[in-house]
Amino acid sequence: MTGGSGIEFCIDATECSTRYLSVKIIIQPPFNSRKLVLKFPRWVPGSYFIREPMQYLTGLNCLQQGNEVKCKRKAVDTVEVKLADLNSAVTLQYRILGLELSVRSTHIDASHLHMMPPFTFLLPTSGIDNSRMNMQHKITLFSPAEWIPASQLTMINRNASVKSILGNVANQFDFSAPNRDELLDGIIEANVNPNIEHTVDGRKHILKLWDSGGYTTDENMVNRFIEDMEKIIKEHHALFGIPDWGDYVTIIHLTEKSRGGLEHLNSQTSMLPRICLIDGHEEEYRDLVSLFSHEYLHQWNVKRLRPSNFVDYDLQREVHTELLWWFEGCTSWLGDMLCVRSGAWSEDDWRKDMERKLSRHTMRNGSEHESLAESSHDAWIHLYRSHAFSRETQISYYLEAELAIFCLDAELRKRSKGKHGICDLMALLCQKYALGYPNAVKIGVDYKDIRRELVNMAGGRNLGVYLDQMVYDKAVPDVKQALKFYALDLVSKGSKEKPLSSSWLGLNIADKGGKVIVNSHQANSSLRTLIMPGDELISVNCIRVNSVKALKRILTKLDPSSVELCYCHEGIVKTEVVNLTTEPELENKLSGKGNVRWHRYIASRTT
Repeated sequence: MTGGSGIEFCIDATECSTRYLSVKIIIQPPFNSRKLVLKFPRWVPGSYFIREPMQYLTGLNCLQQGNEVKCKRKAVDTVEVKLADLNSAVTLQYRILGLELSVRSTHIDASHLHMMPPFTFLLPTSGIDNSRMNMQHKITLFSPAEWIPASQLTMINRNASVKSILGNVANQFDFSAPNRDELLDGIIEANVNPNIEHTVDGRKHILKLWDSGGYTTDENMVNRFIEDMEKIIKEHHALFGIPDWGDYVTIIHLTEKSRGGLEHLNSQTSMLPRICLIDGHEEEYRDLVSLFSHEYLHQWNVKRLRPSNFVDYDLQREVHTELLWWFEGCTSWLGDMLCVRSGAWSEDDWRKDMERKLSRHTMRNGSEHESLAESSHDAWIHLYRSHAFSRETQISYYLEAELAIFCLDAELRKRSKGKHGICDLMALLCQKYALGYPNAVKIGVDYKDIRRELVNMAGGRNLGVYLDQMVYDKAVPDVKQALKFYALDLVSKGSKEKPLSSSWLGLNIADKGGKVIVNSHQANSSLRTLIMPGDELISVNCIRVNSVKALKRILTKLDPSSVELCYCHEGIVKTEVVNLTTEPELENKLSGKGNVRWHRYIASRTT
């Protein structure tokens, strides 16, 4: 049985210990050319960066009526098949090496399969009628008997103890996807862990866990996370309404160090260090809660409300937009606000996380060189290809936009006398411009749409120029001024308990194998032209330093004048006497209890 498209996608995970996933694609006639062309999608929506799945493909062959037909790779993403005839089905078979452990790729080992369709399936792009790709597709998984799959795809059938593509005994799961984009969004996570089901506001949610090292996750921490997920979900629903889009699947990959998240229409894969679900690691748990909220919010802001040129994805090339400040930065801001409003975060959690962000913000100096619009447009060559000097001329459309949106939101609340904020603007944009909304006036937004809807809101009449400056000027957002509206302030992090260092290097450093290695410079570092990223700091005033902690302990009491630094650059040990500066008093610590407006701002909408 094939789907309405006449194309069936099959995957076989029964030889998972080899790290290979076997793939079979069956394409039924009619064909409109003897040359059938298939391509890997190279751009994954939500990632904003060209990928190379072809590097993991091996064992390619093609059959028609049981006979092998000629097929070959072309360019960097293409397979061409020379058909024997136009009236019989084509079966393409190959294997994918699932080594890359990330939320954007297919990964397989003896313990699980994370199937990312753009990294797995070659898609026909010519040789058949193009309309077939937007018809219903069938996806079949053959998995080890003990594995349980989780997916936003619709399951249509299951069979136990059948023969797989490779002839092994397996369980068979058949799924369907209504069109190309939902096929590509249809991730599958299969492992021995149960699908943890819970219902929120009448919508079924599934939590699927996997640990890369086989560590047994604390059941009490999982239950705590589910409780906090439900609080966050209800807070989202209070703003946007309860979705009628079907079940939602949350896949959590627990690793040693890796972190990342990727949204899909009705699911997410989020990857974090496993200590986030080990009792006592509150900062890491707070990050888990934040990442879940961020990816859950993307159901609206990215997957359904999209930039106009993302409505019909071109999967073979980088598609640029100047709006990532809205789609990522605004999601970061609102995702965390919904954490605190829901009660999944305490107010103290929000403050600690905000101070962490402000510390990153105040140590950068790229705002004089790049606007939010430019940072958004150049994501491919900046955020995804950053280098040791990136922070000097580039900004993050996540961090800087989040702070800028916080400022814009405060201004709108002030001018509307608390009637609404930017969260209401996002909900309005969804109603008018998003997929899945019956009364949408058009699908997809441009900058002018966001600006127009903001200006037309109560209190927004004169905010158009403010928004223009925020997005297109190369300037630092005035967070301190925005905080005044809530009777909060920014002060220096120095205190009697934790004084500022007497001597300041202005370097970002890290411990690596018993050495102190320079990663990058901070703004206004006096060592900017002397010590380079990659250099090792060996000693200060002849005192050996082999850890960041030891170095900071020395600097705290050190007179900054005439400091002897010994360091290694490109294998050559050098010694220089330098005049350092004292640590700058950066204002990145929140103070004040907040006023009535503040407490209304962080109050839940569910009550």
